Amino acid sequence: MMERLIFEPEHESFRESARRFFQREVGPHVERWREAGCVDRDAYLKAGAQGYLLMWADEAYGGAGVDDFRYDQILIEENASHGDSGFFFPLHSRLVGPYIGRIGNDEQRARILPKAITGHAILAVAMTEPQTGSDLAGIRTRAEDKGDHWLLNGAKTFISNGILADYVVVAARTSADRPHGIGLFIVERGMEGFERGRKLKKMGLQSQDTAELFFDNVKVPKANVLGDPSEGFRYLTRHLAEERLTGMCGYIASAQAAFDVTLDYVKTRTAFGRPVGTFQNSRFMLAQMRAELDALQTFVDQCVLLHNAGRLTVETAATGKLLTSELEGRMTDVGVQLHGGAGYMDEYRISRMYTDARISRIYAGTSEIMKEIIGRSLGLDERKLR
Repeated sequence: MMERLIFEPEHESFRESARRFFQREVGPHVERWREAGCVDRDAYLKAGAQGYLLMWADEAYGGAGVDDFRYDQILIEENASHGDSGFFFPLHSRLVGPYIGRIGNDEQRARILPKAITGHAILAVAMTEPQTGSDLAGIRTRAEDKGDHWLLNGAKTFISNGILADYVVVAARTSADRPHGIGLFIVERGMEGFERGRKLKKMGLQSQDTAELFFDNVKVPKANVLGDPSEGFRYLTRHLAEERLTGMCGYIASAQAAFDVTLDYVKTRTAFGRPVGTFQNSRFMLAQMRAELDALQTFVDQCVLLHNAGRLTVETAATGKLLTSELEGRMTDVGVQLHGGAGYMDEYRISRMYTDARISRIYAGTSEIMKEIIGRSLGLDERKLR
C-alpha cells in the first residue's frame, strides 16, 4: 500500500488502540453474530466506553468534541480489517447522530445524545419505503399535525439497525401539495403504534439487523420534531455528502481488506507445484487492483480533508461513492476467482466479503443515481437543455 500523508502521529496512535479494540471486542464474535442475524447491543456499549461513538459531539453531552473525520475513517478501516461489516456503528455515529446534533434543539440534544454517545441508545434513520427507493419525493408515510402532537402513519423497509434501534429518525410527508414537503420525526422504542416487522434475510451483511418498520397512528410529541416539519427534504439532502463519504471510506477499506486476504491466500495456495500467486495471470490481476486501490484511496483521503474543511460537494461525494463501491465489487470478485473453489465456500472470508459488498452499489444511492448526479453537474440536465 502506498504511504498515506493524511494522518498525523496522534491519528496513528488512535489507530493502534482502535485495532486492538476490534480484534478483541468485535472480531471474535463475528460468526455468532452472523448466525443470530444481529450484533450484540453490548458492542455499542463497549464502543461507547472507548469514546468511539459520536466523537464529534460536544463534551457537554459526554462526547469528545473532536469533529475530525479522520478519526471516524480510522475506525471504519480497522473495523473492515479486524471487525465485522455488519457492525453499523458509522450509521449510528455519522449518519443519524448528526441529524439530532445539527438540526435538533437543545432539549433534544440533551435528551438523546448522551445515551447515544455511551451506546445505551442505538440510532437508525427510516427513509426507504416498499414502493420508494432513492426517490425521496415519492415518500408516502404521512404525519398530520393534530395540535399537541403529530399523527404518524405508514411503513418503511430495508431499515438498517431496525431491530436494535431505540430512536428512529423517520421521514414523513407533511404536505400533500408540495412534493418536497417532508418532516423528520424522532420515533422512540415503545411508542404505541410503532411496530417492527420482519428481520429481513439478505444476500450479505448477515449480522446487520435490517428490518421493516410500521407506524399505525403513532402519536409523536411536538418535542420529537426535528427542525421545521416542512424542511425535511432539505435536511436530508444536506447530509448526503457526509453519508456518502462514510460509505466510500467503508467501501475502499473493505476492498483493501479483500486484497489483503487474497494476497495472503495466493502466496500459500499451490497449483501445479507452485504458489498460485506466481502465475502471471494472478500477478497481473493483483497488480491492477493494487494500482486502483492506491489511486482511489488517495481520492478518498482528499475527500476526507475536503469534508473537514467544509468543502466536500454533493457531486464529489457522488463520484467517490460510485468509484469506491464499484472497486469493492471488482476486488471481491477477483478475490473469489483467485481463491478458486474455496472462494465459493462460506467458511472462507472472501466468500462473505463478496456477498457483503454487493449492497454497496445500491444503498446510500445506487451507482446509476450517482452517475445522474455527476452528469447533471456537467450541465447535462434535460430539463435545462430543452
